[in-house]
Amino acid sequence: MKKKLQIIFALLFLTVFFSANILAQDHQKLAQTGFQFLSVVSDAKAASMAEAMTSLQIGSSALFFNPAGMTEMESFIDLSASINMWIADIRHNTFSVAVKPFDGDYGVIGLSAQFVDYGEFYRTVVDKSASLGYRDLGTFSLNAYAIGLGYAKQLSDQFSIGGQVRLVKQDLGESTIAVINTGVDTTSRKVDNTLSPFIFDFGTQFKPGIHSLVFGMSVRNFSQEVKYAEEGFQAPLVFSLGLSMNVLDLLEKLPIEQSLYVSVDASHFRDHAEQVKLGLDYRLLDILSLRAGYISNNDESGMTYGFGVAKFGFAFDYAYTPFGVFDKVHRFTARFSM
Repeated sequence: MKKKLQIIFALLFLTVFFSANILAQDHQKLAQTGFQFLSVVSDAKAASMAEAMTSLQIGSSALFFNPAGMTEMESFIDLSASINMWIADIRHNTFSVAVKPFDGDYGVIGLSAQFVDYGEFYRTVVDKSASLGYRDLGTFSLNAYAIGLGYAKQLSDQFSIGGQVRLVKQDLGESTIAVINTGVDTTSRKVDNTLSPFIFDFGTQFKPGIHSLVFGMSVRNFSQEVKYAEEGFQAPLVFSLGLSMNVLDLLEKLPIEQSLYVSVDASHFRDHAEQVKLGLDYRLLDILSLRAGYISNNDESGMTYGFGVAKFGFAFDYAYTPFGVFDKVHRFTARFSM
């Protein structure tokens, strides 16, 4: 018992130490990325735990964090649907479903979908003959979505792998680009700002056999370079390492059924500084969950909060995130498994 505790604390120390060194780097080479909606988390459980999901098993929702996390499904089918009331009146909705046939002998197959509604915008065009210097062309809507097919397999009692391929489409409407400007007349052309590349996710999870300790690794949003007009960019690639454990496993006996999962992720991003994410999930009688989390190096949001209730295969999760000048963000997730 003492030796196991020493190993656990040593691993925790190394994770925090290396994460702190990464975050302390002053000189960072950051690249330009697009499809930023892929970085927005809509799952309420994940959001309330500061998105520290790399090493957790969360059914079909794992497709949005680490596909390998689907392998621990205890049911034949698992579904989740989330509503994210994001900043600036933007709505993010996600849906996922996973099926585990033949008790997982052939792995787990999952489908994921993410939809974004940016709302309506005013469309204008330059017109020097108009009194205001432009003409109003009414309004237009912007949207984006990502649809994925994932697969995960438990290769042994300790090691699982998973992957996903997603078709991403973002429609930013039409724009008019000047081609030749003679000083009097301007030749222009219309451009359809729609892109639909494929992106890839991959992840692993490893159980060293020390109580409920799990290590996780994931690479998400890997893609080729694409461009709208002139500037090329890639999807918001992120590499994450994580560990999690029910720390109440260290106690010999508990008066009632309860657990306290602690999850830590260290994430390296293509387009912004590294982050350390810490999530807590206290579960009572496998019915009520109280959650909290903290994300480092985040300008507008740091602390996260939430709760969940589950019974008879149904679950409901809620997350509340204070968001600085943007006020707050609410997220809701419904789950079903059988």
